[in-house]
Amino acid sequence: MRPSFFHHLHPPTIPAAQSRWRYTLGAGGTAIFLALILVITGTLEMFYYIPTPDQAALSIQTITYFVPFGGFLRNLHFWSAQLFIIVSAVHLMRVIFTGSYAPPRRFNYLLGLALFVISILINFTGYVLRWDQGIQWALVVGTNLIKTIPFIGDNLYQTLIGGTQPGSATLIRFYAWHIFGLMIPAAFLIGWHAFRVRRDGGIALPPPSLRTNPERITRFELVRREILAMLFTASALIVLSIFSAAPIAPPIVEMNTLGAEVRAPWFFLWVQQMLKWGDPFIWGVLVPVIVLVILVLIAYIFPKPAESELGRWFPISNRLAQITLAIISITIIVLTLLAMRPIK
Repeated sequence: MRPSFFHHLHPPTIPAAQSRWRYTLGAGGTAIFLALILVITGTLEMFYYIPTPDQAALSIQTITYFVPFGGFLRNLHFWSAQLFIIVSAVHLMRVIFTGSYAPPRRFNYLLGLALFVISILINFTGYVLRWDQGIQWALVVGTNLIKTIPFIGDNLYQTLIGGTQPGSATLIRFYAWHIFGLMIPAAFLIGWHAFRVRRDGGIALPPPSLRTNPERITRFELVRREILAMLFTASALIVLSIFSAAPIAPPIVEMNTLGAEVRAPWFFLWVQQMLKWGDPFIWGVLVPVIVLVILVLIAYIFPKPAESELGRWFPISNRLAQITLAIISITIIVLTLLAMRPIK
């Protein structure tokens, strides 16, 4: 069988042990597949979406209720975006818990971390584009956090929203960031990230002299497994899109009026919970930045995993990085669950 273009994107053979789903979780390939779905569905939505304050929420309703299969298309776009964040987080955790961030893969780890941050910002800007009453916390409180940054906060805020308070300039700027300012860098980073996997030698493995399992699979078997993973992901998305609708709410009446039930998007609920504790700059800006810096430093100042322990979960040699990530992850999950409690 002659290899196709897609086969040539993969190495001729890869180690069998490290190609199993229980090691990779299929997270990297699934994230790329979800990104492709997001681009296709988002492009189709652009034909009907109108980025003006008086028409944005109404155009979302038009897509959902009047365009043939528009509701399904919007649900598909929404759930792909949510799953992309989850799958990317799982991929990041897998890289750290298997010690796959050590040189020569350290730079690619940073690329992946940057891509993860950009994907959250893409999701946030897309969330705001609904311009309905459900996004007011994200827009009003979220952007006001920028004002708390010493010295440059006010200027950054006005640059971001296009004035002293959110309005039509804000929506068009978020639309431009969502479509061009973030999506184009994300597409570039996805390609660079995938290229670096091949460039850095593929899956992290011990040196040949320390490998206990010489078995390898061909690129044909690898592509077959990837197709099965895509079919499974597509099936899950279709089921979610049929039975669980994307959020929709009435248009915004007054921007600065926040209802009792208004919340942050789920991936920022942990920040919303911390804002109840005091200073918005410390809990809303500084703490998330510190978390990001710690994730960066894992690849530089934390003990490196031993070569003999690569290619398996939870190497003893990088236990400090594992414990640090576990503490961060559990804390974020607990804070998110606390923020999801019914508002009294």
